[in-house]
Parts: sequence; structure tokens; C-alpha cells
Amino acid sequence: MLQAIIFDLDGTLLDRDLSLKNFVEHQYDRYDAFHHVEKDVWVQRFIDLDQRGYVWKDRVYQSLIHEFEVKLDWQDLLDDYVEGFQKHCVGFAGMVEMLDFLQEKNLKLGMITNGYEQFQDNNIQAFNISHYFEVILISEREGIRKPDPEIFLRAVNELGVKPEESIYVGDHPNNDIEASLDVGMRSIWKKDEMYNPPVDYTWTIKELSEIRDIVAGLGTQEI
Repeated sequence: MLQAIIFDLDGTLLDRDLSLKNFVEHQYDRYDAFHHVEKDVWVQRFIDLDQRGYVWKDRVYQSLIHEFEVKLDWQDLLDDYVEGFQKHCVGFAGMVEMLDFLQEKNLKLGMITNGYEQFQDNNIQAFNISHYFEVILISEREGIRKPDPEIFLRAVNELGVKPEESIYVGDHPNNDIEASLDVGMRSIWKKDEMYNPPVDYTWTIKELSEIRDIVAGLGTQEI
């Protein structure tokens, strides 16, 4: 029986690509020291160096400062990023409606996200969705990162369910989908054209609203 659904954050609930672009454009506008570089060039270079969030911003800012000879301190820019990114967070369409539906079905909801505790907490709070989740595991706080199986097992244990009673929803083929399948969970891969498809998955979606159809299609005996 399905008892719980656990979500990734970045690229699954949070449209990180759009959120990052929004923030970088806004930061560029606020700092005159960037303006000897064309805005489109600056924004695209930031995005390239960021590597979809897999490079922390201390290195990104240090690279930008060196490359474009910016006379600012990278730590000040990083602090501005950590504090300011949350103001530009954009969720994928249908997020709240989907969470409402799952809550109405009395499913336990959780979240597992890699990242720094303060930064990810800020972003979750910006969405005002923390009340939907009984368990939120952030890798820095937990001392362990996806795809380590321990973080998935920790989440289901804290929810009081078994892996086979749970579904994990994520966009990364290895860190999310294959890792959750390896511990016995079912998985929903939220398609991302930047990644090759995972070797295996239970379901695949393009939009969050499709999760409602998957849950409804499992039948009342599953809920």
C-alpha cells in the first residue's frame, strides 16, 4: 500500500534554472561593478560556471571576479546570494495544488535535498510549503548526501513507513531515481532534457500535476 511520497527540491518542486536566472539578473542590476560586462554575457557565464548547482557559489564568484576583473569581494557577493536567492524562487506549475491533493489523500509527505542547510531552508520557507512535509532532510544538516542509501532509509524511517510503501519523486537519474529504487522505493522521474534518462524508473512525468493521476490510478486499495 502507498503510504508516503518523498520529493527532491531543486529541479523537482523548485524551478531552479528560472530562479537562478532571475536572481543573477537582479544582482547584476544592483551592482555597478558588473556593468563593464554585458548583462547577457554575465548571466550566461554565471549559469555556465554554476553547472546546475553542482558548483557552490564561492567558486563561481571567485571565477567571475578573476575573469572579468571585478573589484568586489567574493564573500560579500556570496552572502548576497545566500540571503537574496529565496526572493526569486519560482516553483513549477501546479505544485501547491498537487501537494493539496496528496494531503487530502492522507499520504505522508517528505523531502530530501542536497545542499546547505540555511540556503535550502530559506528556499523552502519562501515557498511556504514546509507545513505539507512531516520530514525534511537537508544533506548538510544530516551529514549525508544523495545518492547514499542511508538518507532515503532515514526519511522513510522517520515517516514510519517501509521503502516499498513509498514513492520518491526527483529529476536526477542517479541521485534521485536509481538511488531510491536501490533501497526498494518506487520512483517518479520528472523529466529533465539535460539528463539522459535513468536506467530504470517506475513512472515518468513532465508536469507535477501528473502525480495526481498516478496516485489516483493506483486505486483506492493502495491509499
